Amino acid sequence: MKIFILIILTILAFNKVNSIETKIIHKIQNEIITNIDIKNQFKYLVALNNSLKDLDKNQILNIANESIIREKVKKIEISKNFTEMSLSEEYLDFQIKKTYSRLNLNSTDEFQLYLKDYNLVLGDIIKKISIDTLWNELIIKKYADQIVIDEEKIQKELSKNTNIQSREYFLAEIVSDIKNKEEIDIKYKKIIKSINEIGFENSASIYSFSDTAKAGGDIGWINENSLNNEIKKKIKNLKIGDVSEPITLANGILILQIKDTKTTEIKIDMKTELKRAINYERNRQLSQFSKIYYNKVKKNLEFDE
Repeated sequence: MKIFILIILTILAFNKVNSIETKIIHKIQNEIITNIDIKNQFKYLVALNNSLKDLDKNQILNIANESIIREKVKKIEISKNFTEMSLSEEYLDFQIKKTYSRLNLNSTDEFQLYLKDYNLVLGDIIKKISIDTLWNELIIKKYADQIVIDEEKIQKELSKNTNIQSREYFLAEIVSDIKNKEEIDIKYKKIIKSINEIGFENSASIYSFSDTAKAGGDIGWINENSLNNEIKKKIKNLKIGDVSEPITLANGILILQIKDTKTTEIKIDMKTELKRAINYERNRQLSQFSKIYYNKVKKNLEFDE
């Protein structure tokens, strides 16, 4: 019933911006989430992932509702561990460029003009980038010593060939949590059904807990040498547009889509490829720890829905 009221209030906010009354939808500790917050999250998510426009407003509003809850929970925990919610100018510029490049824009000025179409400003994006970045820093601090990476094994794989036809994949991901192993098949079938009905990008926005969900699950170009053997086996025979079988994680499943591929003749730079492979595996494991910690934090907060 509360979600139904939420949807009605937020839809009204789109049609009567000047007259809509601000309503508190959620209270989380000392933070509140209003119908206006959800409306703004709606605009933010659609701006970053245009494919969401294909969904009906109720579906997007539910996605926005869950998204703003995650953001507030992260913000509360960040405030306990950091004195400032700010990033270095250099890193912020890098993240802004990364964001607008995904949208095929060429500059910050173009990005700002683009955001105007959604009644957003660059400051809105900076706040969200800051929250995501500081949350990731927090996860690294708490779980860095639990990351297990077999560098020797990765190096052996890379050293098998130094002059090869190197294959690269443009990948998108859905990282979904599960309660137990028995749920893997059920969750996988549910996600595949969603992909068939509304597409991979929109399904990522609904089911994925990875940060990439905001960009429709896009990871970007990954050299096959940066992938672990299990992932390589799951995707090696897939064609563009195909979706992988579920890859089991510690507390969930990973589903990959091949969005594009390319093959080039290269001489492998061992140091560079080793670094890429380690970074990919490290980020994959940190994503799992992020979900574990988020669930723990949320469970201990006073939450009024």
